[in-house]
Amino acid sequence: MIVDLPAPKLRSADHPDETPLDFAREWVDFFDPADAERLIRADLTFLLSNWQCVYGSGCQGIISGQAEHGCCSHGAFFTDADDQARVKNAVKSLTRETWQNYVRGFDNWTEWDVVDDENEEQRRTALVDGACIFLNRAGFAGGEGCALHNLAGRAGLHPLELKPDVCWQLPIRREEDWQERPDGTQILVTVLTEFDRRAWGEGGHDLNWWCTSSPSAHTGIEPVYVSYRPELEALIGLAAYEELAKLCKARKDSGMLAPHPAG
Repeated sequence: MIVDLPAPKLRSADHPDETPLDFAREWVDFFDPADAERLIRADLTFLLSNWQCVYGSGCQGIISGQAEHGCCSHGAFFTDADDQARVKNAVKSLTRETWQNYVRGFDNWTEWDVVDDENEEQRRTALVDGACIFLNRAGFAGGEGCALHNLAGRAGLHPLELKPDVCWQLPIRREEDWQERPDGTQILVTVLTEFDRRAWGEGGHDLNWWCTSSPSAHTGIEPVYVSYRPELEALIGLAAYEELAKLCKARKDSGMLAPHPAG
């Protein structure tokens, strides 16, 4: 009897626990049912993968020897004033019993840091002992892991309602840009794709480990477009998400041409 075994996954030369960054991807373009001037370009290869967050259950951390920090080693830059306001409001509900690094005052739990090659500075969450100030360490009686994430769980909220944008959006990357078409009309193109190592810029190649390229993180029971529904709805809106889900399901049912190599 001949048994077909799955082909071994290719490994990155620089990061043996991960697959290479360059591979074939499938994309779908569709217009937002709620906005005729908005085209959404979605990465089906990642959205149909079974990636899941493995913090605390296989995550190796982005800095060697700091697996318990996960991807929280560098803190979180805020995207805009609304992002800051949401987190400021959430912090008011944290106490000494639920936040290991408890402080009061925006200036005490944030700091300025360089955000790009032009030395532009931007606010981000402060660092304490090599990780985000909101990261409760193992053994803390109030619960280990992100204090804001834990707060959301106790309050029956989704973490995206309390955490910085970058924290709840990862590993989805959204880019938006107005484009002019050959006939002179303009459309807003929203791209949804995987936030891989390259999305971090040059420093991404120095990360100890990154989950989206690791087979050990592609172990979810649902594809990303299902498991990340709340995040995707927040990023593109309900009507657009429903159209995206319909297209994802149709592609999944017909069989992927370019599945994620880490899956």
